[in-house]
Amino acid sequence: MFTLESRFWRDFLITNLKNMVNLPKGSKKLLHAWAFYDWANSVYSLVIASAIFPIFYGALTLTKENGKIIDDTVTFLGIDFNNDTLISYVTAAAFLVVSILSPLLSGIADYVGNKKVFMKFFCYLGALSCIGLFWFSMDHLWFGLLCYFLALIGFWASLVFYNSYLPDIAFPEQQDRISAKGYSLGYIGSVILLLVCLAMILMHETFGFEDEGLPTRLSFVLTGLWWIGFSQYTYYYLPKGNKKATFTRNLLFNGFKELRTIWRSLKDNIQLKRYLLAFFVYSMAVQTIMLVATYFGIEELEWGDTDATTGLIVSILLIQLVAVVGAMLTSRSSARFGNIPTLIVLNLIWIGICVYAYTITTPVQFYATASVVGLVMGGIQSLSRSTYSKLIPENAIDTASYFSFYDVSEKIGIVIGMFSYGYVAQLTGSIRYAILFFILFFIVGVILLVRVPRNSIK
Repeated sequence: MFTLESRFWRDFLITNLKNMVNLPKGSKKLLHAWAFYDWANSVYSLVIASAIFPIFYGALTLTKENGKIIDDTVTFLGIDFNNDTLISYVTAAAFLVVSILSPLLSGIADYVGNKKVFMKFFCYLGALSCIGLFWFSMDHLWFGLLCYFLALIGFWASLVFYNSYLPDIAFPEQQDRISAKGYSLGYIGSVILLLVCLAMILMHETFGFEDEGLPTRLSFVLTGLWWIGFSQYTYYYLPKGNKKATFTRNLLFNGFKELRTIWRSLKDNIQLKRYLLAFFVYSMAVQTIMLVATYFGIEELEWGDTDATTGLIVSILLIQLVAVVGAMLTSRSSARFGNIPTLIVLNLIWIGICVYAYTITTPVQFYATASVVGLVMGGIQSLSRSTYSKLIPENAIDTASYFSFYDVSEKIGIVIGMFSYGYVAQLTGSIRYAILFFILFFIVGVILLVRVPRNSIK
């Protein structure tokens, strides 16, 4: 039985809870909650995609004598693969699945008006798959590769819905800044977890681990738990999405219809069309290089007396820390000089990085390259996302479908890039030649960016 006083407090709490959750567009709390998902999910990019898992995979699949690689062959499904080729093909296959799923799922999400439930599903799929990597072994290679495959799908598919929230929760003048803030939070959060994992691995005896490999496997578990745990803050404040219509039997085909509509609309939006083409080309190279950088360091550098594991993780930490500065500098540069001119300069810097990377053989050279990569990596990612957001028509309701188009372009580019990398590695036995191949994509990207009209980009 409620008293007058208890009813008052109940109504007060309910009213304030609603006010907390239903935050207006542009609200600082809403923008921070959105950006905080980068803090939650970027541990996948660092621990699984960039740092600890590639080193773990390399140690598991390479045979060495006196520090020299004598065999890099892995047998999977009865076929012998170069170890780099196998992981690049699995990566490409996962991105291909994501590129097919993205238009389907984003169209459904816009149609039923609940992007958040889809974002959650793929977040949990990716995080649980990271935990599953704890059992990765050569005896059960299929299971380990399946977990790697599903973790990648979960991460990138959740980003389709995460990115599509940007024009919904932020005004155009806020988007560059909040996009950069998201990447910065992601770099900081992922570095914190990587340091914890690195401490466990290097000081395993101090932590009471008799098995040297156990801390590495526990890093995968911590990644999944971090991702799930911190994402709850984002989910608490993000709105469900834009309600459009009720469920119908044509729902499964709605995503492709939306994409077709957007494709047709590009004919009348020359600016967006040309930007997407440029993004497709240069992003192909950026994303592939970021995915294979650690594998390059494992096989192509002469580490000598330096511990390769420590050296690679230090270089990746360096990239992450410098990237925070790079993302902020890029945001300021775009505000002063414009988005497209800034993107052109970033592509030119990437060309220089590729030319130099082809020649490096020592850890010191690798660290120097990593420093420059860090400055341009976060900047080109955050600015590419916010530039696209600004180019979406202001009256667009189905922002998830627009960002699906963006993500499909990116993912298909990665598929092409990873298959090219794997093929070159299998054919030549060296990753260096693939680096030269990527220079061409950056050159074409610059040419295409020059052709993008800049009059309406703020």
